[in-house]
Amino acid sequence: MGNKTKNRREGAWGQTYEFVPGQTQHHKLGHVRLWVTLLDTEWQVRTETRPPETEPVGWTESIGDNLPPTDGTLQRFIREGSSSTITFIPAVAKLPTVIRPYQSLTIPGGGRCTIYVGVDVWMGVCAGPKKALLAEVPLAVPSFTWVGRNTMEGELCYSSQSYARLVLEAVPKRPWRAITPVTLINRRPESLLLERFSLPTPLLSLHQNNQGQLWTPSVVVEVETDMNSASLHIDQALPVAAGVCEQVAPAREKATRGRLVRAIDRVFG
Repeated sequence: MGNKTKNRREGAWGQTYEFVPGQTQHHKLGHVRLWVTLLDTEWQVRTETRPPETEPVGWTESIGDNLPPTDGTLQRFIREGSSSTITFIPAVAKLPTVIRPYQSLTIPGGGRCTIYVGVDVWMGVCAGPKKALLAEVPLAVPSFTWVGRNTMEGELCYSSQSYARLVLEAVPKRPWRAITPVTLINRRPESLLLERFSLPTPLLSLHQNNQGQLWTPSVVVEVETDMNSASLHIDQALPVAAGVCEQVAPAREKATRGRLVRAIDRVFG
């Protein structure tokens, strides 16, 4: 076993990394530690989730010939031909995400506001020039909740707490989160108390600006008469505040009418 490890660098979405057999690449990203190893006939992906001592900020990667640790979760994949490259592609959650602001927010009758939500993404480990997906790694420990009228009617969702910031500059920029602007329009005469709402994350595409920050399209929620009459719309254009962006991942699902109706029915469920 050697001790040679190249200097740590910043990790990046969409960047192609070249390996030689015997090399291991180590990533520190949020609460996740990830090791990718190339052997003569296989790829190995090891992951470990650990609570950080401090609030994580960046994404660092290093590559060398040190063997990865034996603890954590190991996945093995047959190497196709002489493929020796890995690319990391972000992906949105497979399920809708129920956003719970740490402090509830009241929107007056006839008022509107835009909140900025940080949505955790998954890391797709993709091999070769065709970027064949080997594994998807959640970059935060997912928690689940049920949204529906009862235990028979509804759907399983992820649950995430958010500061629901009203000022974009106050949103922490993290490489494992995408920023989703959510505009809430209250067309009722009465005020609207926002304690939680369901974000249709599988319908959102991912885009990266020239600062490396991930964004999704904006989501607009309108409440006409009561909470059950909420309508939801996903903007096709990205918000101006995102800057110049390039799409790095499509939405997992197409926004069919039936899917949106179900999402609308449970926006505040």
